[in-house]
Amino acid sequence: MAGGAASGGSSASDTYAEARNWLLLPSWVVLSIFVLAPVLMMLVYSFLTKEFRGGVIWEFSLNAYDQFFFDRGLFGDEAPKIEWTYIAIFWRSIWQAGAATILSLIIGFPTAYFIATRPEKSRAMWVFLITIPYWVNLLIRTVSMKFLLRDQGPLNDFLINIGLIDSPLHIINTNLAVQLGLFYSYLPFMVLPIYASVERYNFALSEAAADLYATKWVTLRRILLPTVKPGVIAGCILVFVPSLGAFLAPDLLGGAKNFMIGSLIEEQFKGNAGNWPFGAAASMILLTMVLIILLIFARQQRKAEAVS
Repeated sequence: MAGGAASGGSSASDTYAEARNWLLLPSWVVLSIFVLAPVLMMLVYSFLTKEFRGGVIWEFSLNAYDQFFFDRGLFGDEAPKIEWTYIAIFWRSIWQAGAATILSLIIGFPTAYFIATRPEKSRAMWVFLITIPYWVNLLIRTVSMKFLLRDQGPLNDFLINIGLIDSPLHIINTNLAVQLGLFYSYLPFMVLPIYASVERYNFALSEAAADLYATKWVTLRRILLPTVKPGVIAGCILVFVPSLGAFLAPDLLGGAKNFMIGSLIEEQFKGNAGNWPFGAAASMILLTMVLIILLIFARQQRKAEAVS
């Protein structure tokens, strides 16, 4: 009887193993069409030649990557020099995304901790309040931020009325405006993963640390943060990666002087003046950078898990 039961369990397991690939087939088809195919298309386009009126000529070329890294003069016949313009745009994108991530972490961690420590019945309401502004389209929210920050906007009017400033602060079309736009756009992506981690945290560990005369700072640094570290890492990735390629906030809040890589890529695919191979090459460079960052995070996570 026991042998029959064991045999039946093995048979069922084998059946599910055979069906697993078929059950996953729709997911693989969707990922191939909407993720893998566009990436491969951009990779191919990055090695093609720009057509004068827009589009591409199907001739293999490295001109797009050469244009990104080197300046060969107006007619392309001078000795190559490093093209600092696009490198500066990339650097600006990195530090803007990094600053947005740090600011989101500074605000998001206490917010997530606060929500996770509320009574269980009220937590859903707090999460709802965090997410409800993001039911509105990102474009509309960014335009609203522009209206708020402009020289004659509500923010400056309020500061003047309370006597804090005498003349309007010029915030729009600055790096600060871009930073505020990125922070506002992606803050929930930091709050929600950390909230999920803190909610699973065993607060008895903090009580035990307090019984052993550990200060709140020591408890936070030695017990709470290592425990919720996966949520913090997930939140940082979810904020940093989309901030790195954002183009709405730089375009609407930063102006031409605060270009980011997402804006640069977007411009290359607009109208007849665009350069599709160059835009595709910039996209592949950005994708490579993101993959390297994710691999670094994954490696550090594996090391942390091995130590623990």
